[in-house]
Amino acid sequence: MEFLAQKIAIGIGQALFVLLSAPLFTSLMKKVKAHFQCRFGPGLLQGYYDIWKLLKKDAVISEHASWVFKTTPYVVFSATFIAAVIVPSFAVVLPTAGIGDAIIVIYLLGLARFFTAIAGLDTGSSFGGMGSSREMMISSLAEPVTMTGLFVLAAAAGSTDFGGIITKSLVTGHVQPAYLLLFPAFLIIAVAETGRVPVDNPATHLELTMVHEAMILEYTGRHLALIEWAGALKLTLLLTIIANVFFPWGIAESMAWPAVMVGIFAITAKVGLLAIGIAAMESMIAKLRLFRVPELIGGAFVLAMLALIIRTTGIG
Repeated sequence: MEFLAQKIAIGIGQALFVLLSAPLFTSLMKKVKAHFQCRFGPGLLQGYYDIWKLLKKDAVISEHASWVFKTTPYVVFSATFIAAVIVPSFAVVLPTAGIGDAIIVIYLLGLARFFTAIAGLDTGSSFGGMGSSREMMISSLAEPVTMTGLFVLAAAAGSTDFGGIITKSLVTGHVQPAYLLLFPAFLIIAVAETGRVPVDNPATHLELTMVHEAMILEYTGRHLALIEWAGALKLTLLLTIIANVFFPWGIAESMAWPAVMVGIFAITAKVGLLAIGIAAMESMIAKLRLFRVPELIGGAFVLAMLALIIRTTGIG
């Protein structure tokens, strides 16, 4: 019973960690980008202020919107939050160890993406339809890369469970040749899936360049708060996967509180450094034209396929 209670406590702690830290990492990226633009930028707590402000406001809903538009924010937030919770962040031993499957995470994120896309179409807005079309095109290119990369990780660990994958990385996985190819591929997919530069720009509302922002243009108030919070959770989730698979050092392998505290510090530092790196990259490159995005994701697919070939042939 004591062992189960400790696992539940760590599981609740991870849920609170990913829920509360997600706005911090997005605020950190905005701060870094402001620094590169010679601006002071928002404070690190600005993400929390924005979400709290939106949660207190009523949602303005079009009279032409159906139940899909009204339900989507709750579905997107719930699916993304569940996906973030079942992936180990600061400890491998979790009560969700039996269901922390990589395939389930992909399906949950796909569910959130599907509802976001149909919500963009629901109100009949031309911008929403344009954003949904572009989002589906990008996701149809990104998902094969993600699945191929997961096949490599599963083959190396002998399991599709993220706990097993991370445990394997703690031993020898992160220094395998296949993993060296997967790392840039996963970074590209993280950028594409979260709508960051050069694939999309979350800070723009120009009708010719919007992708994700076009789909949520009609949302206001608490509905917008849930979608923005879900976006921050998705970014944190993907960066956590990259950090723990390719840089697994520091994650707690036991339920001892000193190990857990070290794990919390380690995952915060690793995800923070990855967020700073992505923000710095965004500040130094321009957004790609839409027809050039498949070339970028295609490069990631080539890296993932090379990693799969290397793994299946026994090279690494």
